[in-house]
Amino acid sequence: MKHIIILGDGMADHRIKRIDNLTPLQHVRPKYMNLLAAEGKNGRLLTVPEGYNPGSEVANTSILGYDLNVVYEGRGPLEAASIGYEMEPDDLALRCNIITLMDGCIKNHHGGHLTTEQGGILIDALNEKLGNEKIKFIKGIQYRHLLIIKGGNKHIQCAPPHDHPDEKWAPLLVQAQQDAPNEQGRMTAEETATLINQLILDSQEILAKHPFNKGRALPANSIWPWSGGYRPQMQPLNMTYPNIKKGAVISAVDLIRGIGKYAGLESITVEGMTGLANTNYEGKAQAAINALKNGYDFVFLHVEASDEAGHDGDLALKEKTIVDLDKRIIEPIWNAVHDMEDEPVAIAVLPDHPTPVELRTHVGEPVPFVVWYPGITPDSVTQYDEYSCMDGEYHLLKFHEFMDVFMNL
Repeated sequence: MKHIIILGDGMADHRIKRIDNLTPLQHVRPKYMNLLAAEGKNGRLLTVPEGYNPGSEVANTSILGYDLNVVYEGRGPLEAASIGYEMEPDDLALRCNIITLMDGCIKNHHGGHLTTEQGGILIDALNEKLGNEKIKFIKGIQYRHLLIIKGGNKHIQCAPPHDHPDEKWAPLLVQAQQDAPNEQGRMTAEETATLINQLILDSQEILAKHPFNKGRALPANSIWPWSGGYRPQMQPLNMTYPNIKKGAVISAVDLIRGIGKYAGLESITVEGMTGLANTNYEGKAQAAINALKNGYDFVFLHVEASDEAGHDGDLALKEKTIVDLDKRIIEPIWNAVHDMEDEPVAIAVLPDHPTPVELRTHVGEPVPFVVWYPGITPDSVTQYDEYSCMDGEYHLLKFHEFMDVFMNL
């Protein structure tokens, strides 16, 4: 049996009074997600272990069956793998957003939705002014980039900018962890925090004067490094799930492609995929279908759009992204797998974490999931949403248990 996971990043939510106390999933009633729920088996999955920040790097790694206590090194090293930067043993890699600060607060985590070309121009300027043998900025996609610090210490506390919209930024600057260990050949955690904070302040001076920001309502006027770590030690998925002989990841997000690289999955690029609501849904669906038809037995298809809408607090857009995922990705894949007679295909649909529009940040709550394959005996659930799936046959799974179940159907 072949397997495809369709992941709507941040798709789960809370009940919202202005839409009759329903969640967006309940309100839009996505046709094909509900069809899968009615014809498959459902449950909820806890994706974020206690003590971990409910970020996509944690949740997606957990969904794919990895023990975070063994492999977790933060978002930075995963995105380095995706970008193609080969980390050296003394590197500290941090995700480096370009953000918008206004009136002393974090206005947004994306600098006004920068394009990749625009972000690259700003990163080049930062490298020219701030880069040296110890500090390097690596270009990524849109507002998502990397900061590499030679000899940096990972035992620091950084605030993910998407978790703090409209909050004062100064109290959120980097701090050394209490009782942070000193590691041979590396600077102390305090030295690392001081260095990063100075880079944030220096970047504000440089970006404020950059011609790109002249006249912009939402200037891209600061870097914000976070989620740093060293090179992770992850085994390919086929070491745990030998039925994955050839797997693929389809995502516009560096982080997800980086997880896929360490997991032994080939990254499939789709023209026009953006990580936003304007992504090429049809192209991603067709790429997944082609992969399943042409030798791949496992596909991880990731769509970021709902998460971005949640961070922006845009309910109408979040509902649209759910409908688009349902109509423009799940429907064609559902139709296509019924025509694949040589080998059955199992489908799973789930988010990695909720990103409630009224909170505008991730929360570490269980997410609804559905599993379907030809011949499955359905459970009693008839609608896919955060509450209906509580009654599903899988009940509540935790961390690697989802992948264990899904890959051993």
